[in-house]
Parts: sequence; C-alpha cells; structure tokens
Amino acid sequence: MRWILAPVFSLIAAGALSAAGNAPASLDQARAEPNLEKRSALAMDSAVAALKQAREAYNAGDLTQVAAKAMEIQDSVELAYTALAKTGKDPRKSPKWFKRAEIGSRDLLRSLETLQHDMSVDDRAILEKPREKVQQVHDDLLIGLMEGKRK
Repeated sequence: MRWILAPVFSLIAAGALSAAGNAPASLDQARAEPNLEKRSALAMDSAVAALKQAREAYNAGDLTQVAAKAMEIQDSVELAYTALAKTGKDPRKSPKWFKRAEIGSRDLLRSLETLQHDMSVDDRAILEKPREKVQQVHDDLLIGLMEGKRK
C-alpha cells in the first residue's frame, strides 16, 4: 500500500512547491486585470517586485537596469492610483483597497528611501523622480481616506 501512495505524495509535494514559487505580479498582468481594485493591488505588488530587482541590479553594478526598474516602479504606482480613481468609489465609504494601497505606498516609499540612502551620492538621482511620485500617490491616498466629514 505504501508503494502506491508514494507517487501521490510526490505529486502533491511538487504541486505545492510550484504553487509556492509563483512569480510576482508583473505590470502587464496588472494592466490586464479587469477588476480595478485587484488591478491596483497587482500594480503595487509589481512595484515592490521592481524595487527588489532594482536593488539587485544596483548591487550588481547595472545602473541602466536600476533606471529601468525605477521607471517601472513609477508606472506601477501610477497604475495603482489610476485604477482606484477609476472605481468611482469614495475612499471614506469603501476604504479597503484604498487603505491597502496607502499602506503599500508607505512601505514602498520607505524601501525606496533606504535604497536611495544605500546608493552612492552620484547615483541617487536615478530614484528621485519615482520616489517623488510614490510620495505624491501616498499623500493623495491618505488625504482621500482622511479628508472631509462622513456622510
């Protein structure tokens, strides 16, 4: 009986390993998502993955790849914010996805600032524009969540 179950267990283990190794969301996957809230979440995941890749590229000394990933971070954050804005929902009345994006942008901003601090002074300008965009989106999300009276 044990020899019959061994292949079954190995297939289950292989499936679990392949499911655990899912690739992070790409910007193209986020753009293809029809649900705007999920599109926003995928775009934020894409930004986080791009930041990780930018750090790896910087550690490898590839500044052109760092610049490309910095632009991907900026595009991802813009897509996340635009998707939430297109929902037409009031962040005060339906805060779930807006708050997730706000927390994600805050964490991304901290990580961007850490990477920028770790970079050479000459290379820091690469991340300046994406950092400013992430800060702007974070501020806009926070204002949307906090501003005004509840109705």
